[in-house]
Amino acid sequence: MAGSLIPYDDRDGQIWMNGKLVPWRDAKVHFLTHALHYGSGVFEGMRAYNGNIFKLTEHSQRLIDGCKTMDMKIELSLDEINHACLETLKASGLKDAYLRPLAWRGPEQMGVAAQGTKIHFAVAAWEWPSYFSPEMREKGISVVTSRWRRPAPDMAPVSAKACGLYMICTLSKHEAERAGHNDAMMHDYRGQVAELTGANLFFVFNGELHTPTPDCFLNGITRLTVMDIARSKGIKVVERAIMPEELKKADECFATGTAAEVTPIGNIDGQVYKVGPVTRLLREEYEKLVRAPAEAQQKKAG
Repeated sequence: MAGSLIPYDDRDGQIWMNGKLVPWRDAKVHFLTHALHYGSGVFEGMRAYNGNIFKLTEHSQRLIDGCKTMDMKIELSLDEINHACLETLKASGLKDAYLRPLAWRGPEQMGVAAQGTKIHFAVAAWEWPSYFSPEMREKGISVVTSRWRRPAPDMAPVSAKACGLYMICTLSKHEAERAGHNDAMMHDYRGQVAELTGANLFFVFNGELHTPTPDCFLNGITRLTVMDIARSKGIKVVERAIMPEELKKADECFATGTAAEVTPIGNIDGQVYKVGPVTRLLREEYEKLVRAPAEAQQKKAG
């Protein structure tokens, strides 16, 4: 995974925090912040290409929706969240960047009950070229099945990009990397194929694009974008329950996400996949779309 050895709390720049830009190193929260103790936060991941934040409004709306799911009353409007993201990007001086908006419960109340907490909001932007190395994106990443499963919709707020839902992702990815793999594939509570630790999954069967139904994990914005691209290219898209034993019949496999973009998968549990024509086409078309002028993106979306 691409990244920097510079600690994330010791960098130059500015972070938009509770209504204003503050120096990067001053963007701090108190030890008794509710989100730190109970995971009560909702975040987003956005990418800017050529100075434009791709699908900014969709990401901001998903954050608002996630806050509602988490019973967090965020006072900012959709336009205000968009503005905060744009101001953060502008202050960074970057044209290509990753942005992390986060809403969280503050230190105003401590305990499981948190009705007295204030909902805080911040946005940071930094340079993050690729979630996986260029080599991995070309030959395909190595994936192993995790022992952790995605919970049922009545067990967790699965439709929200909530901080607490990623604890099992961290555990899964750590175990995968210790075993020499790049990421982990998670099944759901029924034993069906679900997703990677931070990306959605697609499989190519006989020229058709198949993807798990997102009924207990995040229906990613990149996922939906790639599905639209595939349909526009005449590729049939099938959302359905996918069982682990089916994967040996797949011709191609790839992952999608704001951070991962479109990343080929070279093997899952030792089952090898080629980086085939469907994966390459969709990756190329996605890269063209995100780097197109904002007006062109809106035209295609319409």
